[in-house]
Amino acid sequence: MAKSNDLYNSMSELWESFKENHEKFTNSGNKAAGTRARKSVGDLKKLVTDYRKASVEESK
Repeated sequence: MAKSNDLYNSMSELWESFKENHEKFTNSGNKAAGTRARKSVGDLKKLVTDYRKASVEESK
């Protein structure tokens, strides 16, 4: 049952990383921050699918 909670925590960390890097990219034009923001979102996208599967399994 902890699987969805673990995924949630990972997703929260990635979201915070995305927000921080997105702000750096948009406010100061830091290109490396833009790259990091895109990586965070890509990793988050992968976890969303896993979270959906885990939450369905846990609800059975």
